[in-house]
Amino acid sequence: MRNGGNYMEERLGTYTLRWPPGVFPLGGDSLALGRWAKVRAGWRVCDLGTGSGVLLLLLAERAQNLTLRGVELDEYAVQTAQENLTRNGLDGVVLPGDLRQPPFPAGSFDLVISNPPYFPRNAGKSGGPTRCEERCTLEEVCASAGRLLCNGGRFALCHRPERLADVFAAMRGAGIEPKRLKLLARSPAHPPSCVLLEGVRQGRPGLTVEPQLFA
Repeated sequence: MRNGGNYMEERLGTYTLRWPPGVFPLGGDSLALGRWAKVRAGWRVCDLGTGSGVLLLLLAERAQNLTLRGVELDEYAVQTAQENLTRNGLDGVVLPGDLRQPPFPAGSFDLVISNPPYFPRNAGKSGGPTRCEERCTLEEVCASAGRLLCNGGRFALCHRPERLADVFAAMRGAGIEPKRLKLLARSPAHPPSCVLLEGVRQGRPGLTVEPQLFA
């Protein structure tokens, strides 16, 4: 990671991510999610709460001919994400808006992905609206994903391990069946700090727990 004037920059394979102060910075959770979520060539992809656009770049690095869409409440972040797509030669669109009412037709995506706020309201955690559910709850994120996915489409997100029961409940409440799970930790001596979870719209029950990742 390096400082490019007022911007920070990170090379992501063939693409370069840039973000200015005030836009949610690149983190290990997003890197892990974007490299883990299942994606195939030609899929229609939507990122809920796009931020700088990092997840869209990571997915585009792994599969060709994706339809890339994003929705983001902060207009400065919308501009940053759109610039990242354009500068890297990707034909994607990031729209300003509330992810609880995404400006896309229902059932129009094969993959919805999100790095949502982790902490519930009044949890006493710091981080503002990007880390606390001040503007949208976990249930609302999952409900939006459920509306946007076609039957058999996938929803992938990262979250805190201590809220895993909440994530399961929210996904099932939105008609998304949890199917894949991976825990992330700094080392075998540290407890998991993040969980990656993927579900399928109208999928059958049956969860695969993958080996833990140390990073």
